[in-house]
Amino acid sequence: MKQELIQKRLREKFLKQGVKMMSPETVFFSSKTKIGKNVSIEPYVVFIGKVEIQNNVTVKSFSHLEDVKINNNVLIGPYARLRPGTILEDNTKIGNFVEIKKSRIGKNSKVNHLSYVGDTRIGKSVNIGAGTITCNYDGFKKSKTIIKDKVFIGSNTSLVAPVIIDELSVIGAGSVITRKVNKRSLALTRSKQIEVKNYKRKK
Repeated sequence: MKQELIQKRLREKFLKQGVKMMSPETVFFSSKTKIGKNVSIEPYVVFIGKVEIQNNVTVKSFSHLEDVKINNNVLIGPYARLRPGTILEDNTKIGNFVEIKKSRIGKNSKVNHLSYVGDTRIGKSVNIGAGTITCNYDGFKKSKTIIKDKVFIGSNTSLVAPVIIDELSVIGAGSVITRKVNKRSLALTRSKQIEVKNYKRKK
């Protein structure tokens, strides 16, 4: 009952501040949540710990934010999970089924779909393709990934930390990157496609 009363007061507080909520009773705030101007929160969003949101931000349904800082003009979700230590700079986009942990996402960068980014520093104007994973844990310790400005990461890429992707580089879809990629380079690690003509499956 006490928790219900706390949530009711927090919802009323943010509604009075001008936060837009389609279904306020489904949104759960922490007492340390801070929200700026022109912020929209869709149903079934959860805030835990110290969450700071600046201006012109939309948090779509079923997203989970814990101990994070969100700058201006950011779009989050739906179904995004932002874990402690995450910072989203201006004009970033975190899409559906994306998990970010202890990482900084630079201005104008996008992680749009089905990706895991952990212990990573992403520069400005970076595109992270669908299904990208930063392999930050080797079973013993966590390692960092650095992705510099204007990098394009193709879909279904694994970045095995520690690794650096230098600026203006392109990583081909389906690659497993284990070494540094130099500036303005194309990196590919992909098996050659084999085609067997007139193939018949054994019954």
